Amino acid sequence: MFAKALKSVSVYTYPVIISQRFYDGKVKSGCATFIILNEEGWILTSAHVLSVLDIAKKHSTEYSDYKKRKAEIESDLRLNIKQKNKKIKHLPINKKWITNQSYWWGKDGITIKNFIIDGMADLATGRLEPFDGKSISVYPTFKDPKKELSAGTSLCRLGFPFHNINTTFNEDKNSFQIGPGVLPMPRFPLEGIHTRVAIFVDKKSKRKVKFIETSSPGLRGQSGGPIFDIHGNIWGLQSRTAHFALGFKPKVKHGNKEVEENQFLNVGLGTHVEEIVRFLIDKKIKFNLST
Repeated sequence: MFAKALKSVSVYTYPVIISQRFYDGKVKSGCATFIILNEEGWILTSAHVLSVLDIAKKHSTEYSDYKKRKAEIESDLRLNIKQKNKKIKHLPINKKWITNQSYWWGKDGITIKNFIIDGMADLATGRLEPFDGKSISVYPTFKDPKKELSAGTSLCRLGFPFHNINTTFNEDKNSFQIGPGVLPMPRFPLEGIHTRVAIFVDKKSKRKVKFIETSSPGLRGQSGGPIFDIHGNIWGLQSRTAHFALGFKPKVKHGNKEVEENQFLNVGLGTHVEEIVRFLIDKKIKFNLST
């Protein structure tokens, strides 16, 4: 059903690999998804994909303060070595401070310098640099939100789950390196139907934001990926997964112990195309709308 649509959607759907190095030297990596909007190199993904940037900024301030206080103690001529070590030992320290972070946008040598974010709608955009507009043969077309988006319509989401992502940190080059076998990353489509529209309201501003609900859940690695119909028109951008209790608790055995397990229905929530179109128009970013 989606074979033809997948061929075109896959052309502009890419993985973003997110790497973090912590104060204790450990490295963590994962991935999400983004789409390339136009020949100018503008991309679209979920705002929460960029959360590491905010955390790293906060950690950088805390770590800088720690190093400053440590240096002050070490330069204090009134203290002997034992006293200095004791004071340094009592300084607050977080072994999970992010000391290095990196976003790999589908290809080596490409960066995004600045981002425009709508946190409530879970949308983020930026411009790939450098970018060759001719390197992409097809750019996305968004479903016209003024036309009916019927419940029960078959939809598909695309991203990069179920793949082992590992990176290492090269001290000499002061950069992350993607491990062998990681690339190329296989795309994974997952179908479902459009069930409902979910509306979230900000308590302070009273702003309402629409999300499209699907009968299948979003998977790790699909955040920021397109949700599209059989014609390849995008209806939403994968944002999160919601879990609805089904109201029954079958008993199962774990070893010799019998326990009750709550059952849930997992559904996907994607930023509604109405929010996407509004966002792109507001930011004056070129995009295609279905006819």
